[in-house]
Amino acid sequence: MGIIEPYRKKTMAAIFELPHFQDVDKAREYLENLRWANGVVCPHCAVIGGHYQLQGKSTRPGVYKCAACSDQFTVTVGTVFERSKIKLHIWLQAVHLMSASKKGISAKQIERMLGVSYKTAWFMCHRIREAMTTDTNTDKMGGPGTIVEADETYWGNLYKARAGVGHKMKVVSLVERESGKKRSFHVANVTSDTVEAVLKSQVHAETHLMTDESNVYKRVGKHFSAHSTVNHGKKEYALGNVTSNTVEASFAIFKRGLNGTFHSVSERHLQRYATEFDFKWNFRSANGFNDIERADATLKGIAGKRLSYRPIDGKQSAHL
Repeated sequence: MGIIEPYRKKTMAAIFELPHFQDVDKAREYLENLRWANGVVCPHCAVIGGHYQLQGKSTRPGVYKCAACSDQFTVTVGTVFERSKIKLHIWLQAVHLMSASKKGISAKQIERMLGVSYKTAWFMCHRIREAMTTDTNTDKMGGPGTIVEADETYWGNLYKARAGVGHKMKVVSLVERESGKKRSFHVANVTSDTVEAVLKSQVHAETHLMTDESNVYKRVGKHFSAHSTVNHGKKEYALGNVTSNTVEASFAIFKRGLNGTFHSVSERHLQRYATEFDFKWNFRSANGFNDIERADATLKGIAGKRLSYRPIDGKQSAHL
């Protein structure tokens, strides 16, 4: 795109002066170039290149017709942007803000910065989180000669901290040390059964699993080529290369976002917030990505995902 360098050098205000953040047609062209780098793809029949662009005063820019199936489409059809009344360049601004905010950005802040209603900003944020979602069933983490760290974290009402963690929300996370890739799963309870279900479905059996001393990992640890532990109760945090420090470091950023940015996250939507932080961890600067590349990765994930919005009992709710 030729604009990575400006992103590295300009302030946020200067970045938003770029054409695709200011003009809806430029935004559409930017998204077309990003999504259709190898040719226009019909979202209805998946034919590449078998299309023509409709012209005329009565046709809005960017409408194509597929010669194979005769259906019309634009670059937003079949994406989280489809049928949205929000202009596309505003969407791109929101994507950049969420992708560039290491500890997250609240819907209230999106409301203030983009001039939309809070309800709209809230729903936009959840749509963008949906775009950040990756298919965790396509391939497993780890493999021969690789290390996967596993750990769980708890988050909830700080004023009930003395009552233990039973009332808190639970998240189990996995980090592949070599690639730095992370996956997190909101679970109802942290038990041997729930941890085993997550690990067996997500991690290759030939992986070296590393965890703390928690009993919930002992049974499933036998499923992998090796299982090494550190005993935090005895203040062991690293024994040679055996450690769970990487996955624990990712929890620190996740909790700073929950506590400092979002403050209150319902259990219904916790998985999407965890997914957002996983995505930004996977595309963090330490892995060689900058803000524009992270935002582009988000935009590449908009296809095939739709969220609808409807009020349930007077409350906001998003569902597939």
